[in-house]
Amino acid sequence: MHKAVAALLVGLALVAGCSAKVEQGSAKPIGGDNPPVAKFTTAPADGATDAPVNVPVQVTVAEGAIDQVTLTNPEGTAVAGKLSEDKKTWTSTEPLGFGKTYSYAGRATGTDGRPVELKGAFTTLNPASQVRATLFPGDNQTLGVAVPIKVEFDVDVADRATVEKALTVTNSAGVQGSWAWLSPREVHYRPEKYWPANTRIHVEAKLYGVPYGGGAYGRADVTSDFTIGRNQVVKIDTPSHQLVVQRDGQTVATYPASFGKDDDPELTTPNGTFVVMQKFDSWSFDNPRYGYTNVVKKWAVRFSNHGEFIHENNDNAGNIGRVNSSHGCANLLEADAKAYYDSALVGDPVEVTGAITTLPAQYDWYDWQIPWEQWKTMSAL
Repeated sequence: MHKAVAALLVGLALVAGCSAKVEQGSAKPIGGDNPPVAKFTTAPADGATDAPVNVPVQVTVAEGAIDQVTLTNPEGTAVAGKLSEDKKTWTSTEPLGFGKTYSYAGRATGTDGRPVELKGAFTTLNPASQVRATLFPGDNQTLGVAVPIKVEFDVDVADRATVEKALTVTNSAGVQGSWAWLSPREVHYRPEKYWPANTRIHVEAKLYGVPYGGGAYGRADVTSDFTIGRNQVVKIDTPSHQLVVQRDGQTVATYPASFGKDDDPELTTPNGTFVVMQKFDSWSFDNPRYGYTNVVKKWAVRFSNHGEFIHENNDNAGNIGRVNSSHGCANLLEADAKAYYDSALVGDPVEVTGAITTLPAQYDWYDWQIPWEQWKTMSAL
């Protein structure tokens, strides 16, 4: 071949080779057809139904950072939320409503510099019923050292373990206690021994959205902050005909008294550890079975739903301090009844011994009638 022709052919081959590389590069510019690397994940997922209302909504992004997230309720109002410092996670900070549809919207930028958008929606559960709960004690009360904490429900609770997990008690003394279900509608909390004097107690029943079983859910959270007062205990030894008041283990008052009849198990003041439940300036006593109605007595302090009170009964003055002649109450002279009434707090323990009958653990508040080891077995956890 002629040298000039050969050189021309080589040159054309080189030009053709360069032309092919340029064409291939222009067909796939930077990024090409590959999708953005950032990926959103949501909980609840897009399209979810029966989402819980008491679990925070969470939006996370992988291989990127969140620029913005909005969760909107059906009324068009944004749900409050917080973005993590690393911009990887957004979490709602307020509860959701029952039976509502919420919409996601947002944007993130991937590690490849490309944006991705968030869109979606989910619907929260719509319960068959929303159940109200009440909490005792209420806020800002000062109560005795034996006071129980009570949560009561409008219906029977089937899933008691789940409900109990939503209940917490903290206190300034660091005392531990236990919940016990006294009925399907009522759960109480108490420590092993009486509360220490001057303890501050905080109770949280975070029951909103908690499943009770049978399609019922908690309607609302309830909380309480209250204080334990001084340690005052009433001690009644029925044969002694005296009512003794102790503070911090020291006797501060001794009152002559007449208790329930010693030889009648229906009318005796029964043995047990009871709790002051209510106080009344006056109270009308009725017991048609024993022939009296509307007998009004002053300074009445109830310590059992079985019917026992500490109260004034000057009509029985001849027996007070000498003979047990009442129908189960502790009768005091008026001045003594007033002095005791003024000293009493709801929640004070009343310890009765010496009677022929011990009251069964069934008349509220009977928490301290139940031994501690048995009490702990009454928890659902």
